[in-house]
Amino acid sequence: MESLIIENTNKTPRVFFNALSGKMELAGRSIPENSFQFYEPLLQWLDEYAKNPQELTHFTFKLDYFNTSSSMYILGILKKLEKMHAEGKKIRVSWYYDSEDEDMLQTGEDLRQIVKIPIEMTELES
Repeated sequence: MESLIIENTNKTPRVFFNALSGKMELAGRSIPENSFQFYEPLLQWLDEYAKNPQELTHFTFKLDYFNTSSSMYILGILKKLEKMHAEGKKIRVSWYYDSEDEDMLQTGEDLRQIVKIPIEMTELES
């Protein structure tokens, strides 16, 4: 399976989904003009990856801002990871937030309440 790597723009995050290592990351700002068009290939890739995942899948979120439509897809990613976890796969999720960004911390904590997988909250220094 090919890895999925998309460089960030001023409206979309960097996507680094490494199929061989099981390490995945979304980083940057997510305010795409068309969230469906941006995120749907990511969700499809995760569906394929879930058929034969690595022993440990580590997903990292390092987002500094995302809009409402992106949040639905971020939850969709977490739901796919949750399904893999329910099937007995090892899943680790890291949620990074700026020390001065209480909204991003709160969002991570809210998502942690919604999905049944542990989400590690990690504060970044400003």
